[in-house]
Amino acid sequence: MINSGLEWDWMDNIKKNNGVFKDTKTYTMKPIGKYILIKKVKESVKTDSGLMLSGKDVSDIRYKKGVVAKPGTDVDKIVENDVIYYDSRAGYTMVIKGEQFTVITERDVVVVE
Repeated sequence: MINSGLEWDWMDNIKKNNGVFKDTKTYTMKPIGKYILIKKVKESVKTDSGLMLSGKDVSDIRYKKGVVAKPGTDVDKIVENDVIYYDSRAGYTMVIKGEQFTVITERDVVVVE
């Protein structure tokens, strides 16, 4: 298989940046369809009496809080910067330009604040 110049540029970029591809172009990320790009919100969970819940108890909570970074092209009711609660068992984590995001679908959202 012969590599094109574009593939060599990509490999050179990785070698120059200690094994990490660093994008030098500016892109406007836009999820397609019903996908939503969110940033997870870390919550400290306390009971009414002021006790902190353990990590196990927190992981048992099904719905997590997040902030919408960018809604998909076919998402109508949810806009950028909305605070949402979504099914924690849904979605996938990805890294874009060094930031961690979670990609979920519109049907995974249960509450919009």
